[in-house]
Amino acid sequence: MSVIGTLRIDPGHSNPMSVGEAVAMLVGPQDQLRIEAYDGSSYGPDDAPMRLRLRTPRAVAYVAGAPSSLGFARAYVAGDIDVEGVHPGDPYPLLCAAETLMEPHRPSPSQAVRALRSFGRLALTLPEPPPQEVPSPLRRAVNGLRHSRTRDADAIHHHYDVSNRFYEMVLGPSMAYTCACYPSDDSTLEQAQEHKFDLVARKLGLRPGMRLLDVGCGWGGMVRHAVREYGVTALGVTLSRDQASWAQQAIERDGLAGRAQVRHLDYREVREVGFDAVSSIGLTEHIGVGNYPSYFQFLLSRLRPGGRLLNHSITRPDNKHPGLKRRGFIDRYVFPDGELTGSGTIIAAMQDAGFEVQHEENLRRHYARTLAAWCDNLVENWDECVAEVGLGTAKVWGLYMAGSRLGFERRQIELHQVLGTRTDEGGDPHFPMRPDFGV
Repeated sequence: MSVIGTLRIDPGHSNPMSVGEAVAMLVGPQDQLRIEAYDGSSYGPDDAPMRLRLRTPRAVAYVAGAPSSLGFARAYVAGDIDVEGVHPGDPYPLLCAAETLMEPHRPSPSQAVRALRSFGRLALTLPEPPPQEVPSPLRRAVNGLRHSRTRDADAIHHHYDVSNRFYEMVLGPSMAYTCACYPSDDSTLEQAQEHKFDLVARKLGLRPGMRLLDVGCGWGGMVRHAVREYGVTALGVTLSRDQASWAQQAIERDGLAGRAQVRHLDYREVREVGFDAVSSIGLTEHIGVGNYPSYFQFLLSRLRPGGRLLNHSITRPDNKHPGLKRRGFIDRYVFPDGELTGSGTIIAAMQDAGFEVQHEENLRRHYARTLAAWCDNLVENWDECVAEVGLGTAKVWGLYMAGSRLGFERRQIELHQVLGTRTDEGGDPHFPMRPDFGV
């Protein structure tokens, strides 16, 4: 006999469960959450601070069909599940109380049988997923092999071409969609993003007259910062047409045309060479671990001897996984074909490509705080965001950012910056004996 919430469930009992009881079996133990089902059944304490309502039989079909983050996300995004007690722009309290809503919970075989029996035909029903969901990896193959140029372009379009106005409201004036670096506890998001760009510039040793290549440049924040504050000339490239258009307009608005440029281009199509520095901020997650050798070899070939690369990317907390450990919700709704691995794998790939690694640091806790700030922006601008992209997409973003915040806080994922040099043939890295870029 086991106790789940306020219900006592005997795994060996043959009687079918109520819908609320069966969903509780799949979700796992809770004490801050009450589940209420359309058939009148419920689970959890009456005074729970949050209520999760399964409004329709389709909600059960979604959850039963994919008892993990994917099934919950489908029902939540489609509106078949709603939650009282949390804002959809920041469901962080819900995810803290019930982490199994975003990660698989595995009941015993006998419990699963009883749960499925209670769902009846619903357990065999596969409703159409919400329109915000991309096809399965197998079906994506019609657009090319994983990380082919066509398929990468499709993945980037799905995530980054949502709406520039939507990103302005969520990211704030910096339009920086990567981990900020907070110089102090009372720093604002904008101050932290400015500090991040400046930290990258200092690690790269930028000086007037240098040439910078920023691959996966987003809306051009690093490009504009480097040109404006360090007097370099900079080229940024991005696979997102919307990003490139916005960034080029910002360059012209800031009076940086002629010294800064952002192109709608795959990084592999950059023909210029001899750059003094390359920054890659948030691109490695998209290229695939199997492509690391060619990726770092290409970036090395763009640098002059003595040039530097700063690689900034989300990582796993270990190096045991090759990168293709998929998470249903993230893969289908957020980052199609995204892959993560440990910082050690990245460092090894950089070294094997010919880089001499000079410095590494982990900004994991900074990313948790960055995501909390983005959720605050989404909540503050919720009505306008919904009007811009629709309720379903706005809910996807709240779920994704709150879940990612929890992942960084619990060290399920990390964020590492790795600095490498193209050391010349004589062994000179053109790097000081001790780092001089501060913190």
